[in-house]
Amino acid sequence: MIIRKLTAYFVLIVFLTIPFQAYGTPSGFEGGVNNEYLYEEMVFVSGKPMKFSGELAISEGGRGDTETITYKYNLTGDDSTVKTKLTRSVTFSTNYNNRNDKGQVIGQTTLSKYSEKIEIGEDKYELEDFQFSKSDVIDKRPASDFYSGNFEGRKYYTINRDEGQVIVTISGGDVGYNNFWGSTETQIINYYITSNRKVTDEEGNQETVSWEGSAKVQVSDSLTKKLVYSENEATLSSFDGGYIRTTNREMVSRYDYDMPKIQNGIIDSKKRSSGKVNLSAEMVPKVERLVVPKFRDVKGHWAEEYITKLYSLDVFDESQTFFTPEIPMTRAEFIKGVIRACDIRPTVEQTSTARTSRRKQPPETSPFKDVKVEDKNYQYIKEGLEKGIMTGVSSVYFKPNDPLTRAEAVTVLIRALGFGNRAPNPGYYTYFSDDDKIPSWAKDSVYVAREIGILEGDSYNKFNPDKIMTRAEASAMLIRFLEFLEKDLQQDYRENIILYN
Repeated sequence: MIIRKLTAYFVLIVFLTIPFQAYGTPSGFEGGVNNEYLYEEMVFVSGKPMKFSGELAISEGGRGDTETITYKYNLTGDDSTVKTKLTRSVTFSTNYNNRNDKGQVIGQTTLSKYSEKIEIGEDKYELEDFQFSKSDVIDKRPASDFYSGNFEGRKYYTINRDEGQVIVTISGGDVGYNNFWGSTETQIINYYITSNRKVTDEEGNQETVSWEGSAKVQVSDSLTKKLVYSENEATLSSFDGGYIRTTNREMVSRYDYDMPKIQNGIIDSKKRSSGKVNLSAEMVPKVERLVVPKFRDVKGHWAEEYITKLYSLDVFDESQTFFTPEIPMTRAEFIKGVIRACDIRPTVEQTSTARTSRRKQPPETSPFKDVKVEDKNYQYIKEGLEKGIMTGVSSVYFKPNDPLTRAEAVTVLIRALGFGNRAPNPGYYTYFSDDDKIPSWAKDSVYVAREIGILEGDSYNKFNPDKIMTRAEASAMLIRFLEFLEKDLQQDYRENIILYN
């Protein structure tokens, strides 16, 4: 558990590691943004757009397949001419139904506790009822989890206890992904607001004043890891420099609103107040130094940067001083590299530990005749097979030391992403000039890999499916794969939605 105690207007955030929630997710369903110090959101309950800011506390917990998360807000409005205060506490409970046969999880979220009070000038708004329901489907792929959901809700506020009511209807959806290299969740929230309030004129007559408004919020929370090379400032050193892995988290939000025109408490029925408000917040980056590669045969090589990056990330763990970039990459080496690049190692380690602890169980049998259980790459090959990333050349032979072809490499990467089904219906053309040479089992993967930018043809626009990949070429393809996980997914799940929706 990590606890940060902060002074007024600072944020207290409590994080626990629990399934599906250990990544960036916008706080609540209010469209607000926060960093370690400050939370901000727009409030429309009075009919006038107002920015509130202050403290946010987040606590998470869970047991079994159920997760709970509580948000507690203590905010004030940014308009110093008006007395304002907002206190809110909401607890969401999510139950996860694991469909292991489908590789998917269904999450069902409900609201278990709520309270909210808003003071704006002389008016007090109190939340009397809050109904909320949300459901997500999470597609668990080896390289990344992808999810999408929908939600509906309704808030019912009283105004000064008995002067009227405000009803806020909420609808929308979320999309997101989560992998070792980052995570992004983007929510699109639609608010429809109705207010009915009794007012007394100067002569003591009562009438009901009503208004309607709406707001659309697009809020995104992104966590990304990047590799940055840092030169060694010292001249007389055993190494020139090395890579730094920086973890950045940023939240952005855009409110588009259409509210009534209110002046001195009087609603202008002929005019509206419309506008946009953008909010953003960044966390302090986390910095990690990585191990320094010392290969003697990659200096000046066209793939030097790719090779050194992968070694720094422990994707390659050669202890020798020579990488031999121009020799063929083997099938066993590649599946090991992909699994390490996707950070599936914890599963491998747990499997290995469980295997050694089950002394009374029958000896484990390898699924392949040419890969022994004692082989140093056995757990990676087994993991690749169980997750559907890489199969054998037959039902009983894996051929671990055979050289890797381009068709095999691309197929493994697309299977790791789970994108094979994104290819068109059979009968399509991949646009490579040697399309007729691409084997049928690799064609879907080749098409998708080109579409998402991790594959290019040669100067003659040939894919060369049967060409043996060198260790240097395989390194370059792995880096493009990692860059897709790092950059392209964020672009699709954040910028493409918020900027173009």
